[in-house]
Amino acid sequence: MTLGNLLNPLPDASDEEQFADILTRPGCRIERIVSQGQTTPADRPYVQGHDEWVLVLAGSARIATAAGETALSAGDHMLIPAGVAHRVTFTDPDRPTVWLAVHFEDRRSET
Repeated sequence: MTLGNLLNPLPDASDEEQFADILTRPGCRIERIVSQGQTTPADRPYVQGHDEWVLVLAGSARIATAAGETALSAGDHMLIPAGVAHRVTFTDPDRPTVWLAVHFEDRRSET
C-alpha cells in the first residue's frame, strides 16, 4: 500500500507547470498537475486521442472549448472527451492550482 498527499508538499510551479504521475495502470493514468499562472497558447490547443477527466483540488482555472469557457474552482470537475480541442485560459498567478487528471485509453480500438 502506498500513502501520499496530493496537496503537501507542492512543487514550485511559479516558473512552469509541474506534472507527476500518481498511478499508471493499463487503460488509465492519474496525474497531479500544479499550475500557477500558466495557460495554453491560443494557437496550440490540446487535442488528445483519449478521454480526460479533471478535478481541481485547490486554486482556480478556466478551460475553453468550442462550446465556451468553463470556470473551475476547488471541487469542480469536467470530462474532456477524446478529440475535443481545449485550452487552459486561466490559472491563478498568485497561488497554486492543483489538478487531478485521469487519462483513459480507448480500449475499443484494441478489439
